[in-house]
Amino acid sequence: MKKFLVTGLLCIILGIAYMYKDDVVRVYQKHFVKTDTIVKLTSKNDYYRDYSFNFVQNTDDFSPNNKQDLYNIYYTAINAGKEKFTFYCPESYKECIQDIKYLANDQVTLSNINNFVHPFNSFKHIETTYDTTGKVTIRAYHTYSKDDINILKSKTQDIKNNIGYQDTDIRSLIKKYHDYIIDHAVYDSDRSDNNIIKYKSDTAYGTLLQGYSLCGGYADSMAIFLNDLGIENYKVSSEHHVWNAVKLDQKWYHLDLTWDDPVTQDGTNLIEEDFFLIDTSKLKEIETREHTFDEVVYSELKQN
Repeated sequence: MKKFLVTGLLCIILGIAYMYKDDVVRVYQKHFVKTDTIVKLTSKNDYYRDYSFNFVQNTDDFSPNNKQDLYNIYYTAINAGKEKFTFYCPESYKECIQDIKYLANDQVTLSNINNFVHPFNSFKHIETTYDTTGKVTIRAYHTYSKDDINILKSKTQDIKNNIGYQDTDIRSLIKKYHDYIIDHAVYDSDRSDNNIIKYKSDTAYGTLLQGYSLCGGYADSMAIFLNDLGIENYKVSSEHHVWNAVKLDQKWYHLDLTWDDPVTQDGTNLIEEDFFLIDTSKLKEIETREHTFDEVVYSELKQN
């Protein structure tokens, strides 16, 4: 009889706990989760960008209050090169976990955030885990391995020495890198048209070391040199294409090496400059199909 009563009482307690599970979780989080000792950005790697953008900003406040705060936390962690980062949803942000669930599966927004970081900190895959206490953990699987980065750093230094990077005219320097990349890589039509994958052509490794490139490889390669020059930049993506955005003289321009490296029927290697540092007005004048981009996300480029 006593055993029956204890079992029954336990069932009642568990039932009440389940009915009020949200309140139980909030009490636990408030009194037992020590967020102040966990949520700190303790280090940043060499590829951290110390500037922000309209869509995402670096932050040192990892207690979010809204969706924008979540975007900023993701960006800051990825921008710092973190493979793993943990933060907590505060009790006051009631929709936090629901917003996290949505963001974790929103590949478009995650891809857009990824476009604002240095290529060496970009991810090929990102996972988000969360629990009922409000604990959120981001795991980024980087596009470039440490070996890839070391090899690319050596290659880019060789290219800098080859083109004479002491040039004081910044536009001329950018043009030299633009021309070098196009002159030493061809568009990987086998991969884009037939899904025949022989090269890492969607990355700077394929472009600069293997001589074959897709738009992502062209954009990453250019971004690496732009970062080395200390020029603010990011990648812009449309539904099926990606290119560079570049800030010069307080204005933002488009730079698209893919379209400046046309595929010719006879294999002739051409270097064009139709998409070299043009504004959005010019971009829309000459091409509207592949370069339709989200002017809310990439608002620096919004046509005035």
